[in-house]
Amino acid sequence: MAIAQKYIELGHPTSRVLRILEVERSTYYAHVNKGKQESKTIHRSGRPAPGYSYTTDGKLISDEQICERIMELLADEYTSNYGYRKLTKILRRDHHLVINKKKVYRLCKEMKVLRPQRKLKVKYPKILANNRLITGSNQLWETDIKYGWVEGEQRFFFLLSIIDVFDRAIVTYHHGLSCEAKDLVQITQEALMKRQLFDKVDKPVIRSDNGPQFISHRFAEACEQFGITHERIPPKTPNKNAHIESYHAILELECYRRHEFESYQHAYDVVSRFIYNYNHNRIHGSIYDMSPYEYMEAVAQGIVKPKAIKV
Repeated sequence: MAIAQKYIELGHPTSRVLRILEVERSTYYAHVNKGKQESKTIHRSGRPAPGYSYTTDGKLISDEQICERIMELLADEYTSNYGYRKLTKILRRDHHLVINKKKVYRLCKEMKVLRPQRKLKVKYPKILANNRLITGSNQLWETDIKYGWVEGEQRFFFLLSIIDVFDRAIVTYHHGLSCEAKDLVQITQEALMKRQLFDKVDKPVIRSDNGPQFISHRFAEACEQFGITHERIPPKTPNKNAHIESYHAILELECYRRHEFESYQHAYDVVSRFIYNYNHNRIHGSIYDMSPYEYMEAVAQGIVKPKAIKV
């Protein structure tokens, strides 16, 4: 075929060259067109990633939740060496996700935890959550993420909250369509400002699970800068983060299930009002049937005896 093309480029009639060399016209032009197609760079946008997957019973699970489960598996002693194929099997078997290995590979690549790229085979928390006796506010804060669904826009939103274990108040929170380490750093700084703790020597311990935001270098650097201690609970021990988990259960029952959010703005307004009411008005049986703010005031004035909490 190269010989035929050479003679044709020299100016000889195409039909004569092909007849002499006994090359079919269709074969020659197929070869020529193939070369032209290969020389062009083809850009394809492709279908955008949806941002969620389904469980076998049809429940939507966001990519953020999937990433968190992957990180928990990689922090576990028995699954820390698994690659994306085995992680896919675990997500299907234990979490009933309808997901393929290509998506797990993509998520692992985005988080930079593919086996050839990880320097450490096992990721353990730097500081494990310790048993503590909490006797006052600003001694232990717990933080975690709660996912919500905007029905009118068919997408998730994220609520990242910090709760004071002693007084049960939501110190501050981030509400958004994404939730990254920078958002966690921002609300941690806001929490210290709200409680006027920046110039204090004794700062609270902040406790979390092993989600990607909480194990990030950015948050670790911020904790060091702010002078606070960050401890992480062992994998599969949500009871170590019981107070924020309890708050999320209340939020799900008393807020999320009572509303079908038409838009993100609608969700933001409803959730913000709920948190305000939770802090100022909602009574808690564990703190003398007071709201968190009422309890803080009563303790400060010596009206009630502080309740020590073992965690």
